[in-house]
Amino acid sequence: MSIATPTRATVERMPEAPAPGIRRRRRRSPSASPWWALVFIGPTALGVAVFYLWPTVRTLIISFTKSGPFGGSEWVGIENYTRLFQDPELIGALRNTAIYTVIALIGIPLAVAIAALLNTTGLKGRSAYRTLYFIPVVTMPAAIALVWRMIYNGDYGVLNAGLGAVGIEGRSWLTDPNTALIAIAVVGIWAGLGTNIVIFLAGLQGIPDTIMEAADLDGAGPVRKFVSITIPLLSPSIFFVSVISVIGALQVFDLIYMMLGRSNPAMPNTRTVVYLFYEAGFLDNDRGYAAAVAFLLLVIILLLTVVQFRLQKKWVHYE
Repeated sequence: MSIATPTRATVERMPEAPAPGIRRRRRRSPSASPWWALVFIGPTALGVAVFYLWPTVRTLIISFTKSGPFGGSEWVGIENYTRLFQDPELIGALRNTAIYTVIALIGIPLAVAIAALLNTTGLKGRSAYRTLYFIPVVTMPAAIALVWRMIYNGDYGVLNAGLGAVGIEGRSWLTDPNTALIAIAVVGIWAGLGTNIVIFLAGLQGIPDTIMEAADLDGAGPVRKFVSITIPLLSPSIFFVSVISVIGALQVFDLIYMMLGRSNPAMPNTRTVVYLFYEAGFLDNDRGYAAAVAFLLLVIILLLTVVQFRLQKKWVHYE
């Protein structure tokens, strides 16, 4: 039995074996470089820094200054915050904002119920219903305010006409201090219902059919399946909607401004924190005080969001 002896040319073509204890380095591809990551996230990071971080820092700086009547500003320290916490209108604005937020959260279970009905396989015209519910989302806030002002009108409004048909006396919904904020909150729920329904529909369609089939085999009824299966599996979507709903409700301004107006007698009972910021910054031209109001609202939103993220560990199920 003969063993072939490698020739000199074969030996020269053979790769050199690495020395013991030395690992061969792999050639890194250009796409694995960290600079490529910066190229992709750079535009987004720049936009966040320019349009979010810098305005926040700038607002904080302005909140420690006082604007002059002809421009310019001077450093006054915490004078604006001291004045803010002593302002009796702040308590009312915080109360009105809290009431509006609580009423706006009623739209979440309403959206869950409507989304569950639209997700029913035997329902005819589901696409048309989804479109109808989403139309207010793409409608201009000015048009929404104009239409609902006509509905709420105390003299010729559709709502009072319907109540009068069943023997109930109507009222001036937008000028009565006891009903103005509730009436605006109802409009806010109606306007945001379409977005919540779309989010919940996506969550419902992500629930596996096998789980529902197993529940049917165990004899669970529709109510039992909805409470024990649908709601827990939909809890991540409910948590997301609750976070964005609270943030949006705390920032309400456009509906109040367009539906009531500055001369409305119900304005003191509907003035929110953002409306307080508008009055200080745009009507009184007190930029420092307005910046203090805005930064206070930022802190409130941040604290409530942190609380929601802490509490979600007790009721949100991700598996």
